Amino acid sequence: MLKLSDTWNWYYDEEQSSLMLEISKEMVFRANLSRKVLIESAFQPQPFSVEDAHLYEFFQASVKGLDISVPRQSELILKAVTVKRFHKPVQPKSWFFDSYGEGYDPEEGEIVELSNGYNSGIFMVVEASECASIVVSVNLDAFYLSEGKCLTFGHPIKVMHDRMRPVNSIYTHANIKMVS
Repeated sequence: MLKLSDTWNWYYDEEQSSLMLEISKEMVFRANLSRKVLIESAFQPQPFSVEDAHLYEFFQASVKGLDISVPRQSELILKAVTVKRFHKPVQPKSWFFDSYGEGYDPEEGEIVELSNGYNSGIFMVVEASECASIVVSVNLDAFYLSEGKCLTFGHPIKVMHDRMRPVNSIYTHANIKMVS
């Protein structure tokens, strides 16, 4: 897992057309969010803040039980922090997903399942609001929204809560000690 540092810096790379996080001279994280979904402050160089570090640790606790490698966990956490911090407000795209009927009220960091006629997948809630939340894909394989459109690992989408099914308990490992 990455060790947080006050030397990390956000910047927008025009050549790469991407928001970047410089972690060290040898390591740079590329956010892979399109320019059109970024808020204005994403285009100004800025340090990785105390709030960013808090978000990192918060999301780190959420991914510990996921069956993905430690480097992929770090990548997912950084993608979640990036989305939470720099993603513009957007409208839900719930039509891509099956409805589970009842509304559900997820919390940030929760792991949920979304499904449609093509597949079912696992997502992490990054930004929860009253009726819909932004989630990021935890699926290592592409999650198909339609025949020609898919979400890749860490890709965000906003979805109404009635499309989500809670599965957090499956992915949360509790440390339980047996005593006699």
